[in-house]
Amino acid sequence: MMAGRLRELAYLNPGLTIKLKDERSDKEEVFAYPKGLAAFVEHLNEGKQTLHAPVQIHRQDEDSKLVLDLVCQYTDGYNETILSFANNINTIEGGTHLSGFKSALTRTINYYARQQKLLKGDTAPTGDDLREGLTAIISVKVPDPQFEGQTKTKLGNSEVESFVTTVINEQLGAWLEEHPTEAKRVVNKGLQAMHARDAARKARDLTR
Repeated sequence: MMAGRLRELAYLNPGLTIKLKDERSDKEEVFAYPKGLAAFVEHLNEGKQTLHAPVQIHRQDEDSKLVLDLVCQYTDGYNETILSFANNINTIEGGTHLSGFKSALTRTINYYARQQKLLKGDTAPTGDDLREGLTAIISVKVPDPQFEGQTKTKLGNSEVESFVTTVINEQLGAWLEEHPTEAKRVVNKGLQAMHARDAARKARDLTR
């Protein structure tokens, strides 16, 4: 438990080196990850087939003092793994930074797909479709955090949501434009999820 939390902190703070020593056995573990969140995502996706190199997003706003660091990478799997942090606290109940990321991800990818004529008609993948196979870590620094929820692990600052949404729209949009091959893979992954969901629904309707 302790080692897991220290490893997390080392991933979240790339310049940090943390040593954990068990004096009973003289066993020592050292946690240091110069690549930060990118190393965290690579660790989570170890042994999985990935669709592209990790996408890294960073923005620091001088006026509001808000900072966003985000790394995401798609795999060919079906599981969604998203971890969110605010001021190094694992926000297991999510919050405004997570909802901002999710809505911006859906909107940005679908907008790109429409521009590139990759969608047919009015149908578009949902947020769930577009997060299938996604591994992402979102970390924000907030000068005056408001935590909610039963365990105080849900971020409530409304200004964080709009900040995250704006940054993702800009930087993820730019990444998609600059990496057309990888972007098409990501869109196709979402479309496959959408078609599988539609087929499952039709099959359920038939059995009724």
